[in-house]
Amino acid sequence: MSRTFAYVRVSTAGQTAENQILEIAAAGFAVEPQRVVSETVSGSEAIARRAGFSRLLDRMERGDVLVVTRLDRMGRDAMDVSATVARLAGMGVRVHCLALGGVVLTSSAGRMTMGVINAVAQFERDLLVERTQSGLARARAQGKRLGRPHALDPTARAAVLEGLARGESLSSLARRHGTSCQTVMRLRDAVQGKVGDARCTEVATRENSDAG
Repeated sequence: MSRTFAYVRVSTAGQTAENQILEIAAAGFAVEPQRVVSETVSGSEAIARRAGFSRLLDRMERGDVLVVTRLDRMGRDAMDVSATVARLAGMGVRVHCLALGGVVLTSSAGRMTMGVINAVAQFERDLLVERTQSGLARARAQGKRLGRPHALDPTARAAVLEGLARGESLSSLARRHGTSCQTVMRLRDAVQGKVGDARCTEVATRENSDAG
């Protein structure tokens, strides 16, 4: 015999899922109280990491019905929701979403709806990547420096380079300017057009050995 379950979710303890439960009842779904699974968890949390939903999966069987008010109750994004719906379909569970007119997401029409939602989500991701790349290209064209800021200001960098030219040791320059040997090495190698990969401790050991 088919059983009907409801999954309701709120993001914080100060919120209540009562409105979702009433909305499901108003849509004509008779859900017994013990089959209403209510969970307080952020919408950014993947469905696989939600304890309440995991327990719900363990309880449902082929032929059962799951009702949610909106798609965002069932996952953190369209891809997460799509994977959840596919898993439920594989279990033989029908999924109704009230916000989509009560469409059965595990039916042919529901799968088409999910396909459209996934396509829109992918488009939004691609658009975000495109905007980010355009912004980076624009910043480079304007001469802006990208990445982490320099550990040393221009005056300190000039002083370090002068010290290197005089043959001063990396460790002494690092101590004087309150930075690390790696920073001094990176500055030296940038000027020389090469990348240093020695560790600070190895440099200090070599310098002490040379001094002896």
